[in-house]
Amino acid sequence: MRLSDQKVLIIGGSSGMGLATAKAAAREEARVIIASRSKAKLKDAADKIGADVKWYTVDFTDEESVKSLFTAIGAIDHLVIPGSFVTTGPLKELPMSDARASMDSKFFGPYLAVKEAQLNPQGSIILFSGILSRRPDKGSAILAAINAAVETLGKALAVELAPVRVNVISPGLTRNTGAFLGMPEEALEAMFDGAAQSLPVKRVGQPADIASVTIELMSNSFITGAVFDVDGGGLLS
Repeated sequence: MRLSDQKVLIIGGSSGMGLATAKAAAREEARVIIASRSKAKLKDAADKIGADVKWYTVDFTDEESVKSLFTAIGAIDHLVIPGSFVTTGPLKELPMSDARASMDSKFFGPYLAVKEAQLNPQGSIILFSGILSRRPDKGSAILAAINAAVETLGKALAVELAPVRVNVISPGLTRNTGAFLGMPEEALEAMFDGAAQSLPVKRVGQPADIASVTIELMSNSFITGAVFDVDGGGLLS
């Protein structure tokens, strides 16, 4: 098992890509810890993962909450941060409060977590950006900028924190994530079907697609400072 007895913390591990990664890490015999805001979701996720997973509530836009988390868990081997909450919209219409909250969640949240984390020297950090960093769309200016900032942060930290490895995953459109909460099911499926037809692989992503790459980045000691596009060819379409 590639992650046997290694301590893996997944912030945002109670759903979507984070939950899929937690399950995959448990299969690799890692000591899995998941964290997010919702106690109820964490308990449900822990039941699905099994393998004596530990869980903690955390608001990683709150400095004291993040400090408390890392004080409680101590040193870790791998830190994975797929979880965030963002609000996007046209520049002229998006309230500044929403833009700042998105930056706090998807950029400064991971920044703060990395700052407080105690990583073993042979460990790794995996941040998450998104396709909009290099292929922005109308109404996506704030998220495109945040994603680009996360990718640059990953490269800078790979230099600053070496020998700890730091990489970034840029997922494409993926099912069963929190990005589409509240969207009517019929509209959601229509969006997925339309997107699938434009992709070279002719389907949208599944959380397991992202999780498999995350496991590889944790276990491969010769990869750092990279941005991995797991998008079904989305940058090409």
